[in-house]
Amino acid sequence: MIAEKICLKKRSTMGVKGLQWFVANACPNACTMVNLKEMAEKHHIDHPDSPPVIVVDAMGCIRQWYTSESWVCGGQWQEYLANLQHFIKTFMAAGIKLVFYFDGVVEQKKRNEWVKRRLKNNKEITRIFQFLKSNRQQPGRGMFFIPSGLATFTRFALKSLGQETICSLQEADYEVASFGLQNNCMGILGQDTDYLIYNTSPYFSISKLCLDRMVTVMYSREILCHTLGLNIMDLPLFACLLGNDILPEDILEGFWQKCVASCPPKSQNYDKKTNIILAVANYISKLPCSYDSLKDLKEMLPLASDKLLYRGVESYLLPGQQSPWLPPNDSQMHLVKQEIATCADQDIFQLAKEQHIRAENYMVYNVLSKGEVECSNTLEDEFDTELPGQALIYRLVRQHIYSVLLESRKDSCGAYPVVKEWFVYFGNPMQQPDLVQPVQLDIPGGTPSLRTLWLTKGSEVKTLQYNTFLACFHLQDMVEEFQLLDAPVAAVCCLLIYLTLQVDSLSLEDLNAFVAHTLCLQGKSVAQLAGFQLAQVDSRAVHLGSLFIRGLTTLIMANGACGFPLNMDDLMPWKVFDGKLFQKKYQQSHRGCSLDELLEGNGSLHMQFQNLKSLICKACTVKKRTIQSRQRGNEFITEMQGGGRGRDFQQAHATYFIPPHHTQNRGFQRRGAQPYFHGSEAQPSGRGYRSGHRDQRRRFQLAPRRGQTGQLLQSLVIQKGLQLLAASAATASVARVWCAVGSTEGCLGEPRHAPSIVEGCLGRPALPLLPKGCGINLPLCLPQGPSCQPHCLPQISSLPTKSRTQGLYRMSEHLQFPVISPRAVGAQPIMSFPH
Repeated sequence: MIAEKICLKKRSTMGVKGLQWFVANACPNACTMVNLKEMAEKHHIDHPDSPPVIVVDAMGCIRQWYTSESWVCGGQWQEYLANLQHFIKTFMAAGIKLVFYFDGVVEQKKRNEWVKRRLKNNKEITRIFQFLKSNRQQPGRGMFFIPSGLATFTRFALKSLGQETICSLQEADYEVASFGLQNNCMGILGQDTDYLIYNTSPYFSISKLCLDRMVTVMYSREILCHTLGLNIMDLPLFACLLGNDILPEDILEGFWQKCVASCPPKSQNYDKKTNIILAVANYISKLPCSYDSLKDLKEMLPLASDKLLYRGVESYLLPGQQSPWLPPNDSQMHLVKQEIATCADQDIFQLAKEQHIRAENYMVYNVLSKGEVECSNTLEDEFDTELPGQALIYRLVRQHIYSVLLESRKDSCGAYPVVKEWFVYFGNPMQQPDLVQPVQLDIPGGTPSLRTLWLTKGSEVKTLQYNTFLACFHLQDMVEEFQLLDAPVAAVCCLLIYLTLQVDSLSLEDLNAFVAHTLCLQGKSVAQLAGFQLAQVDSRAVHLGSLFIRGLTTLIMANGACGFPLNMDDLMPWKVFDGKLFQKKYQQSHRGCSLDELLEGNGSLHMQFQNLKSLICKACTVKKRTIQSRQRGNEFITEMQGGGRGRDFQQAHATYFIPPHHTQNRGFQRRGAQPYFHGSEAQPSGRGYRSGHRDQRRRFQLAPRRGQTGQLLQSLVIQKGLQLLAASAATASVARVWCAVGSTEGCLGEPRHAPSIVEGCLGRPALPLLPKGCGINLPLCLPQGPSCQPHCLPQISSLPTKSRTQGLYRMSEHLQFPVISPRAVGAQPIMSFPH
């Protein structure tokens, strides 16, 4: 499970590795079930002048807050907002005030661990999409992965609910512990064993919280110390020697072996980690509590790891605290470096900092303070080569945003400083950041200064802010059209135009789904959205939903950089997106449902639908964008009962917008080289590259279009057919196949290489297996091996059929490879489908 800054898949692994399990299982006396309402009443009696406050590590709680059944489709945002509201009201009823903290930075000392978790999350995402393609259903809760952008939007959600929300300038757990200590808080709510190490307020478990009864587990650091034979001042050293985000476990293996050898296990029932914890505690308890002892300890550690040890111990010291294990002058040195800024205008920098702390902007302060930003994993399909990763799609917008923020930092030659991006996308090993060059906006008069955008008042400035905002998406010529729209709808149109211009594979069906979804979402209640059930889930729609949500985070970044021309609340996903509803509209659109069905029988929405679609298509036409119809609805045959293709919808929407040529500004695959750099080398933009490293995924080309007979159909699902192929390749990992069904005079397309997309497939170049006269050209990629031979297929006339029809069909599901074909004229199909 993931978030923007902190890994949430197994949040209990944060902090000291293995300590959470140890406390719960080997030191149960340190775990006490408490009633928070009763504790609040006692706190109020003991401290009548200060209300009971619980400081919340929000990043550790997001997993518990997101309780909606559906999580893979992009997020059930209205349900999530309602869950947060219920959570807050319950604590308010108990007389408890909540203060929420979010991670605002990733500190350099924890960067390696951050990267390691992101790469691990990539593997989890791959497994999720494999499950989706195999089962067409959402995986169980055991594979739960929080919706993309959840951490970012949670801070805005809490603010909209009137809560005090703080974005940290350092690692959030440090600021949470400091806030709890300095404000005499009743406790800390989260799921991070570091709160057992800090000498601060009591630590409450979010995972054990029963909200209805207001009870949870409180962990006692005093009882933990008693069990281990340590003092509270020893806990920072203890945590570091067990391995945490600063001292990785691999450099401590030798030290652990020596400790275990000198302290035999007390019980055969303990596992390896428990024995290590007890042995390390025993070792520390025998050391004199002084800095000299720490110097002696470094002889048992690998070279230079003693510096990490000092830094690790120091990181647990809160303001005003000292450690006997460190020289007095060394403590607290890590607090000084936060004020260093790359922004020369101190008024602007201070304003950005205050907005960051109040969680009012996104990434703006990070760019101005240190020129470095990060974005965690997104639910994207690694093997869908037609949909690039969101990090690459929205990079051009970010480059424009960087130019707005760093306009005053240009050198004498007009060059901007580069921005370091730690953005996750498949194929990026993240061994170093991408060095991204800002790109100047193309607006009359040049890019306005931040002082003008942020500090100047008046209607003219509002117009300038809006123009600059739209210019980040190349829409500065459509200001008047956008001003006629409600802000949430304008935000959707802005995103859809940009996505359509950048991603060639987006079709009219995709556009219809997005527009219909936006209109139908208005007026739907939380109960209606929660009660809606999907018969199946499409993996491509999951990917598109995640792209849309990441687009919203890009919108709020641009909005903050341009001086807030729009109300942030209008850019929130609970106003414009619902994952299940989008899935429904996507499937309906690609099945060819009528416009009336797509809009749920609401005739009043027809005109709005046409107007919004016309606006989007107009913008694309100006940019020389071809939007083509490309139905993928054959994947949804379980929902086809009575769902005919409405003639009015086909006539109104199956239109081609064909430009005379493509330009450099349009199409993710066709864009020219962008001023983007990785390290010191310029790189082209697009899906086909990976910064500084080779993209392991070769593109899968569709068969060429040949006149009217080349109309592409895709992915019709069949459960039977091609039994001979199934028998001969049942144990093989079959990669992609495309099948061009042509006339008996020859195939419509030449043989192509079919890249392997199935994990473990040792594929070889595809071979044309049938003669041209047979009417089918089917390159097939199968694993190589001692017993592998090319698999031949019978001529198409001998394959099982029910009737003659046109089209392309997907083979039996357990083989799991798509078949793509131009429309055939006069050729026998592999299998037909009931209507």
